[in-house]
Amino acid sequence: MPDVKILSKFRTILGPKGYSDETDVIAPWLTDWRGRFTGAAPALLSPANTHEVAAVVKLAAKHRIALVPQGGNSGMVAGATPDKSGQQLILSLRRMNNITAMDAEDGLICCDAGVILQNLHEAAAAIGRRFPLTLGGKGSATVGGLISTNAGGTQVLRHGTMRMLVAGLEAVLPDGSIYDAMAPLKKDNRGYDLKQLLIGAEGTIGIVTKTVLHTVPALIDRCVVWAGVDSPAQAYDLLLFMQRHGRERLEGFEILPQRALNAVTTHIAGTRPPLDTTHGWHALMEFVQDDLGQTPPGELATHLLEKAMNENLLGNATIASSDAQAEAFWKIRDSIAEAERAEGPALQHDISVPVSAMARFIEDESPVIESTYPGTKTLAFGHLGDGNIHFHVKAPTGMDMTSWYEGDGKAITSHVYDRVRAYGGSLSAEHGIGQAKIAEFERLAEPARLAALRAIKNALDPLGIMNPGKLVPLAQTRLSA
Repeated sequence: MPDVKILSKFRTILGPKGYSDETDVIAPWLTDWRGRFTGAAPALLSPANTHEVAAVVKLAAKHRIALVPQGGNSGMVAGATPDKSGQQLILSLRRMNNITAMDAEDGLICCDAGVILQNLHEAAAAIGRRFPLTLGGKGSATVGGLISTNAGGTQVLRHGTMRMLVAGLEAVLPDGSIYDAMAPLKKDNRGYDLKQLLIGAEGTIGIVTKTVLHTVPALIDRCVVWAGVDSPAQAYDLLLFMQRHGRERLEGFEILPQRALNAVTTHIAGTRPPLDTTHGWHALMEFVQDDLGQTPPGELATHLLEKAMNENLLGNATIASSDAQAEAFWKIRDSIAEAERAEGPALQHDISVPVSAMARFIEDESPVIESTYPGTKTLAFGHLGDGNIHFHVKAPTGMDMTSWYEGDGKAITSHVYDRVRAYGGSLSAEHGIGQAKIAEFERLAEPARLAALRAIKNALDPLGIMNPGKLVPLAQTRLSA
């Protein structure tokens, strides 16, 4: 544990509102969202502005104290969870939650890293704009965390990941200096782009404190469709059809199995099946209109569904008759993780493969897992349009979970990632590496990638104080060097 005298210096910098060493205050932030990892920390640091962050980092660097940056703590790979040593301090950005500027003409919003995604959505709507990234945890996820994990979500098909939406950012580097790249320049040829390195870096080379984000025009109208299909392969054919005839209007295309729908309607209040027919798989699509000259999305969707039905690309479909019903459809998709957690423990694999191979991966690899590890059940769902599968494996009923995670659980995860590599995919599509995936990342990553990551980490954070044990597999820590 850091010396009490040093901790008192952090208290002096941050004041009573920004420093806490009370156990009950710190406890909720010591465990990751999935409940798999729990650490220890003697203090929770909550700066109110960038200069306080810089002062904290300078003090931490002076005494070689590790910092674990944290936003909404809604990540899926324990990237914001301290280790068990009790030597790391949590640095929360949640107090830094101001939206400082909005420009409807330029389509830009400037905000602090602690702004909650839902609040950002509402602020953009207030000026007739839209921030086109959303996910199930929008009520708790913060902008800084989304940047630091290069978050994806359900609108990547049309708008890309968080990396595509960041026009500028500010960050505190490991020596306490402030890196200012807030100017939203379209052209900037001054060498290495540190801004891009910080996006997706999981706080390992700097702490994002502010950002400038792109927005898009507010929707004039949207149409959300729920379709029943026989298989992932049929869903893929349906995706290709919809892209051929409505690519610029198709903003989301998700798939989920009947098993996932059953779990949601069982455990999540206020949900019910959208169709009165049962299907092996389901596709959730959203068509949008953001230009007055475009065909209304309901008219477009109706036309395309009729053609798709005639070509035997789906079994049944329904169009949301109101915005409330559209939100109800999306609630089903967004609640799968919560419903699955209520069903019992499972391994979660956030993976990506080429879009053309996603259906084949699900159909070929799921039965292999279930037959090789009797009693397990696979659950694959996600963003078919961008090749991102959430490939989950539920543990056998009645199994001791501690021993299962350490035994068959590890073997299953290695098997899944080996197969992902064989398909030319990635073991992390949108959730990051954190500490949950770091061992498998080191095992599977090509040497050139690992060497580059380590070189960047060592150059920018030579003391190793920035979120150690996350993302970058290192041979040894440098905190005590």
